[in-house]
Amino acid sequence: MTEKQRDDIYYVCSLIEFIARKTKNHRQDVIRHFSKADVERQLRLAEVNHCLSFEQVADELIEDYGISDGDFDTVKECRYEVPSFLSIGMLYQELVLSTMKNEDAAQGIIDIFSSFISDEISDFNSNVYYTNPDYLRCSYLEGKMLA
Repeated sequence: MTEKQRDDIYYVCSLIEFIARKTKNHRQDVIRHFSKADVERQLRLAEVNHCLSFEQVADELIEDYGISDGDFDTVKECRYEVPSFLSIGMLYQELVLSTMKNEDAAQGIIDIFSSFISDEISDFNSNVYYTNPDYLRCSYLEGKMLA
């Protein structure tokens, strides 16, 4: 996998996190709006879209895909310093890269954001988002948080 492809995964993961925060949705609820072809398209457009603000790209996707507001406000509920959407995007990128099959980044993104682990990562009052990436990978592969 090239560095550009890795950067594209990081961008798309960060964008999904940004959209989820902006619309106050679970990450699973955001990713459900996108087909695999849609995610592949976002990966192809990442190099161009990163020149635009996240706000602009997010607003266009929210409108185009009809993503309505929810009530899952992970930022408001956080009692501590909120990690940036870019930091969380990097965490998701690491998970996608370490678990995807056959270098299928689009499916890897869908799989990670659709799984239980996205709500665990989104609980900024826990320590999950800053734990060892290998622990997160193993927990994801096991289908539950490991003790």
